[in-house]
Amino acid sequence: MIAEAGLAALWLAAAMALLQFAMAAIALSSRAQEPPQIVRDLLAAVRPVAVAQGVLALGAFAALTALFAHTDLSVLLVAENSHSAKPMLYKVAATWGNHEGSMLLWVTVLAVAGGGMALFERLLAARTHVATLAAQAAIAAGFYAFLLFASNPFARLSPVPLDGLGLNPLLQDPGLAFHPPTLYLGYVGLSVAFSFAVGALVTRDVGRYFARAMRPWVLGAWIFLTIGITAGSYWAYYELGWGGWWFWDPVENASLMPWLAATALLHSVTVLATRDGLRAWTIMLSVVAFSMSMVGTFLVRSGILTSVHAFAVDPTRGSFILALLILYIGGALALFAFRVGTVRQGALFEPVSREGGLVLNNLLLSVILGIVLIGTLYPLLAEAFGVQLSVGPPFFNRAAGPVALLLVAGMAVGPLLRWRRDRGRAVARRIAIPGAVTLVAFVALLFTGAGWMPILGLSFAAGLAVASVLPLVGRSPWRTPLPIWGMVVAHFGIAVSLAGMASDSAFTAERLVAAAPGETNRVGPFGIRFDGIKPVVGDNWSAVQGRLIVTRDGGAPFLLRPEQRFFANPPTETSEAALATFWDGQLYAVLGRDDHGGRRQLRLWWKPFVTLIWAGGGLIALGGFVSLVGRVRRRRAR
Repeated sequence: MIAEAGLAALWLAAAMALLQFAMAAIALSSRAQEPPQIVRDLLAAVRPVAVAQGVLALGAFAALTALFAHTDLSVLLVAENSHSAKPMLYKVAATWGNHEGSMLLWVTVLAVAGGGMALFERLLAARTHVATLAAQAAIAAGFYAFLLFASNPFARLSPVPLDGLGLNPLLQDPGLAFHPPTLYLGYVGLSVAFSFAVGALVTRDVGRYFARAMRPWVLGAWIFLTIGITAGSYWAYYELGWGGWWFWDPVENASLMPWLAATALLHSVTVLATRDGLRAWTIMLSVVAFSMSMVGTFLVRSGILTSVHAFAVDPTRGSFILALLILYIGGALALFAFRVGTVRQGALFEPVSREGGLVLNNLLLSVILGIVLIGTLYPLLAEAFGVQLSVGPPFFNRAAGPVALLLVAGMAVGPLLRWRRDRGRAVARRIAIPGAVTLVAFVALLFTGAGWMPILGLSFAAGLAVASVLPLVGRSPWRTPLPIWGMVVAHFGIAVSLAGMASDSAFTAERLVAAAPGETNRVGPFGIRFDGIKPVVGDNWSAVQGRLIVTRDGGAPFLLRPEQRFFANPPTETSEAALATFWDGQLYAVLGRDDHGGRRQLRLWWKPFVTLIWAGGGLIALGGFVSLVGRVRRRRAR
């Protein structure tokens, strides 16, 4: 009965979405300044319908989670993606570790976000608010249709199998419980920004209040995207056993593109909310950000990609999502083209100003977004014409790397500029210290033997780290607004991440050896003795575990235990890396196969300061959270 109750809740949520859209459309059809009572009643009724939709969608998702927790094998989705021997964490996380369950999570977040917008949003004018809720309902209705008619998560299976097929072993990691939900909160949170933009265009209400209402939602989505991408990068780094933290995989790019667009949108909406500028730019970026989320959804679920991250599904489902993408994004772009002439010009500013710096940063972010989008889609388009080619890290690093360094330079200078207008000499004085730090770091790093791009990356990271804290100079720490603190922490986090990326690229040492028991090899400052292997057994796997005795510069020895694991359901072999973390980097070890001569393949890396990549990602998200708290507190105080 749980499956039937979940399916009923899903149908009712879809009905609520249609009712919400219909009621909002009727309310918006009145052009009178004082609408009749029935229209006022409809306006008031839209909010509880949106809340009811969110509650019903949440109930459907809770039902599916219960089915996975109890391993109800009479449900097709559970039988295909779970197993009775799995630990409870992976039983629950398997709810969204598949196509149908992840789409139900998607639409649940979408509906709950709409309900939250109905409950808590008070800055928007009534007509703009109801238009925004109508747009959110229209998006939800399409995804409900996709679930109910093409991806039913509650379909029954008969006869009931004795046990399930199990979850992909690569997903049997705590990262599955954390990474997809946070990423989806970011993806779907951008739907709210999209709905705000559509609502404002419908009612011709693009101004400061619209931007102030939208900003916390954009900031929240951006925070979750940052956390999701950071967590996913580290998960892939230690789980896949290849020693890298980013491969420019198309599905990795699918999460990066919305983040780039959301970052540009966040800066643009700040200018609109604070200085009443960049109106059309803000609307356009709202559409682009959600478009990138939809493009990512299509890439992952269309079946056109071969990736460890992708869901291999029926291409007809991809066609359904493509139709939704064309409908929503095409419709929004058409509305933008039709109404952009009614969007009044905002406040003007000089090129040398804080607004000018933000526009430059947004343009550079858009260029990087374009590079990533073209590099991701071009092979797919070429394949459609019978041409096989691949676009990998060399292209992305060479094309996007220099633009990213320009972006870092702009990020260092932008917060030091004044609003509206600034003077060149005054700006030169303010950037003198960060510029000097960058130059000194560059000269010092020339003698390390590293490549040009890592040297420039480390130099720019040093300059940005100094520049990021300069907005606090001369301020009382206790009286500095939280959004200023948030900006400082986030920009400093970007400097930290950039330093980690550049250090990993410049100074990583790698060894691939075939080691006999008792044999010692070196990588970086470490001596590593292979002490043999032993069998171990887990909850639903068995493994061959290597024993590596590690010493560093004559210090006390410690043990690393890389493994080769074997899963029966489904039959899969995986490599589980062993990592040792130090203040200055990570030692990374992977156990390979037996060479049938009594030796084992070992792959060893010493990766100096690589952990700064994820520490910086955490700081970026923390900065966003501090800023969000400050914005919410300021709104409540008004």
